[in-house]
Amino acid sequence: MAVTIEDLYRSYGVLADAKDNLSQHKDAYQVILDGVKGGPKEKRLAAQFIPKFFSSFPELADSAINAQLDLCEDEDVSIRRQAIKELPRFATGENILRVADILTQLLQTDDTAEFNQVNGSLVSIFKIDAKGTLGGLFSQILQGEDIVRERAIKFLSTKLKTLSEEVMTKEVEDYVFAETKKVLEDVTGEEFVLLMRVVSGLRVLQTVNGRQQLVELVVEQAFLEQALNPADPDTVDRLLQCTRQALPLFSKNVHSTRFVTYFCEHVLPNLSALTTPVADLDIQLEVLKLLAEMSPFCGDMDKLEPNLNMLFTKLLEFMPLPPDEAENGENSASEEPKLQFSYVECLLFGFHQLGKKLPDFLLEKVDAEGLKDFKIRLQYFARGLQVYIRQLRVALQGKTGDALKTDENKMKVVALKITNNINVLIKDLFHNPPSFKSTVTLSWKPVQKSEAAAPKRPSGEEMGSGGTTKKQVSPLPRRDARQIYNPPSGKYSATIGNFTNEQRGGFRGGRGRGFGGRGNRSRGRIY
Repeated sequence: MAVTIEDLYRSYGVLADAKDNLSQHKDAYQVILDGVKGGPKEKRLAAQFIPKFFSSFPELADSAINAQLDLCEDEDVSIRRQAIKELPRFATGENILRVADILTQLLQTDDTAEFNQVNGSLVSIFKIDAKGTLGGLFSQILQGEDIVRERAIKFLSTKLKTLSEEVMTKEVEDYVFAETKKVLEDVTGEEFVLLMRVVSGLRVLQTVNGRQQLVELVVEQAFLEQALNPADPDTVDRLLQCTRQALPLFSKNVHSTRFVTYFCEHVLPNLSALTTPVADLDIQLEVLKLLAEMSPFCGDMDKLEPNLNMLFTKLLEFMPLPPDEAENGENSASEEPKLQFSYVECLLFGFHQLGKKLPDFLLEKVDAEGLKDFKIRLQYFARGLQVYIRQLRVALQGKTGDALKTDENKMKVVALKITNNINVLIKDLFHNPPSFKSTVTLSWKPVQKSEAAAPKRPSGEEMGSGGTTKKQVSPLPRRDARQIYNPPSGKYSATIGNFTNEQRGGFRGGRGRGFGGRGNRSRGRIY
């Protein structure tokens, strides 16, 4: 005989009045459990009554949890939401892992209100037992269906950082790091980015040692011990993804040496052959930007001279010789080389940074003819640079506020940053002996306050033959007036915009250690 509303209220009354003698009324609690087999009204009441008396009947714990789970899968979404809302009340003692596992599986719902309720319930049991809750989440990430795994990882990446230090203790954070390392043995590109966001936010890893551990984690994923196949777009994309994740971790104490070395030895020699799965991405410029950003944090390098020589060689490729003069003494317009300012900024910056470690490189490691050739290229590039800087200053003169916010002027502001940077670095190399003392902020990076407040050296100098200089009186624009832009095509690269450290494209390929195509783990309900 089906349980009625009256039966449920009667049983509830018996249990509520029993006080200290609850355990003697097992039959009344069984009636409430049977309410899950009734109609919608009976189910709603059962969803509220079952957890209220759950702790008083340990011998019926499994039956009670299973009854609540039946309600969590009911066809009526309002009943499901009520049952899910009450699930945290079952999260006591040994049950915490099971409840967390259940709630994690319930993340696969497509109903927005229900999904939000699951998220809320998971956060609630985190505050009861964070480590137990994580056990359920990581169990599903490692063994659950792909949709559950995906949403569980996203839950961790968004919710962990909102929890207090009282919840996220050192022990809990150590557990997160240990379990995340297991998950990283088989991840997609998107999962890697999200998981790195999880561990990068852990307070326990905000020390120098902690950040070094994070770099080691990225190194494992980057396969830096293997040669690069530039024709495989997914291999190239994997390297870029890993480098982007490592970049924020580098500092004067956490070095980028292994990444810089790999770029010099394996990436730069194959720069023109690199492929990418990301549409409309200037892969060469993307690589050079990453190398430039890493170079200030490079430590002692075993093969400094050959790596510096590779940077020097690649720099020469983008710094053309002056065109041959025609009989009338003028250069033919069709022979004018293209000056790729964006590429040169990156390469010149990287060369300047590594050159500090071997300041005699140009004088002792480059022969006289090679040095003469390099200075001719520098002079020619510098002359073109000065023309362009003057044009940009004239175009921007007197413009302030909204006038600088137009797309065209945004492009010109950043173009001026690029050209000014190159100008400062070229002047350093024209010193005798070459100097590596000047400091510039890469055009796509925000200026640090200490740099913004420092007095600016005049950089509008024209280089004549023999390296003589003639100072310009026009002051430089503020370098902290950072703008986002897409530069025009022409004499410098058209794609030197900002890039972020976020995912640019997925990783595909065979499953195995690191990024790969994960197999379908669909297993149905495993509560």
